[in-house]
Amino acid sequence: MRGVFDIVGPVMIGPSSSHTAGAARLGLMAGKILGERVVKAEILLHGSFAQTYRGHGTDKALLGGIMGFEPEDERLRDALEIASDRGIEYSFSPVDIPEAHPNTAVLLLTGEKGRTVRVEGASIGGGNIRISQIGDFEVHLTGKYPALVVVHRDRPGVVNKITTIIARYGINIAYMKLSRKNRGQEAMMILETDDELTGEMLEDCCAVPEIIKAFAIPSIRGRE
Repeated sequence: MRGVFDIVGPVMIGPSSSHTAGAARLGLMAGKILGERVVKAEILLHGSFAQTYRGHGTDKALLGGIMGFEPEDERLRDALEIASDRGIEYSFSPVDIPEAHPNTAVLLLTGEKGRTVRVEGASIGGGNIRISQIGDFEVHLTGKYPALVVVHRDRPGVVNKITTIIARYGINIAYMKLSRKNRGQEAMMILETDDELTGEMLEDCCAVPEIIKAFAIPSIRGRE
């Protein structure tokens, strides 16, 4: 059953919850996944996003979100100018992604420390979003819950080790998805939780021998 805010949308700046609030949250989520200040953003727009992004302010919303602006932040209106003032290099280009949601964007971000990330996601209505890819891995992230992202070697027992650590800290798992490139190679574990994740818990996860890297993504519920 859909909630009232799934239908009428959240508090926001702009004419459309899908094209502005959802777009801002896509950018916000991508920025949190990158985990450092963005210096370059290549944004690829599919479907309806590509056709109407200037008129609906989707470009401003995505870029503002990348800079950390919430959907209700009045600075979204001036996001392009603010990005330029901050020295952020950005571009918007159309892309065709077969069978993708019409409000899909691919964000290729570079951070100030040289880290890069590719995030694909869609604004699915009412200001809600769905992140479907991080790099080469298929994921499922909504931003409604805190999330733990774990990149690891595909070995027996790794999932049990991570979930045991989470349980030790009294944190309940709301959703989990596993993805891998090939058997025995690199894999990704996504866990959305009911509670925010602690730095100490993250350190314990990173200490597991099979873990390549792990990072936490705070929830982006916003003001509704």
